[in-house]
Amino acid sequence: MGYWLYYWPSIAGRGEFVRLALEDAGVDYVDVGRDRGANAVAQMIHNGDHFAPPILADEHESVSHVAHILAWISRPLDLAPQDERDFRRMHQMQLTLTDFVAEIHDTHHPLGASLYYEEQKEAAARRSAVFIDDRVPKFLAYFERVLTDNPDSDEWAIGRRCTTLDLSLFQVMRGLRYAFPNALAENETPALDELTRRVARRRRIARYLDSERCIGFNEDGVFRRYPELDRPDR
Repeated sequence: MGYWLYYWPSIAGRGEFVRLALEDAGVDYVDVGRDRGANAVAQMIHNGDHFAPPILADEHESVSHVAHILAWISRPLDLAPQDERDFRRMHQMQLTLTDFVAEIHDTHHPLGASLYYEEQKEAAARRSAVFIDDRVPKFLAYFERVLTDNPDSDEWAIGRRCTTLDLSLFQVMRGLRYAFPNALAENETPALDELTRRVARRRRIARYLDSERCIGFNEDGVFRRYPELDRPDR
């Protein structure tokens, strides 16, 4: 089985959620943006049915949107719960996580992605304050409850084994720790913290994180570190 991942070459961004699943499963894939440049990604958008990356393709079809891609590949990659109802719940929670990621992005670009951060700093500060006060605690409490209430496992979010949802939660927690370390420290998330450590110890994930293929967080991606948007240092 082989895949072609289309995403921008210089950022982890939303493509990282797909990349983590492919890396954890150990399947062959071509990271098109990094191998052939951003023009190859733009050409895929121009020629196909997709609005924006990430886009994942195999020899038969191509699929876009993170949650849609992960629902498509989770079963063949053995990263889905076996029960059909659990599978639908996993996808539901992945969509909730998609909403969370969109809100994280909008802390630094509340007026639109076409404007530079410097053009909307005042709005970003107001948006981030509300995000930290209201939205971060709500989302984190929900996913903390998901983990602690799973009747089939005290290690994973849904079912008895690691799924694409767990890998995505891992990436969100890493991103929040980079972008909003002080705000994150105000929230008690022992189950999410343990999940983050557990995923980081998975053999293929650990190897990937230590490799040159893994791009670190930076101020061009979804998760950006602007200290003025975080809680002040104590």
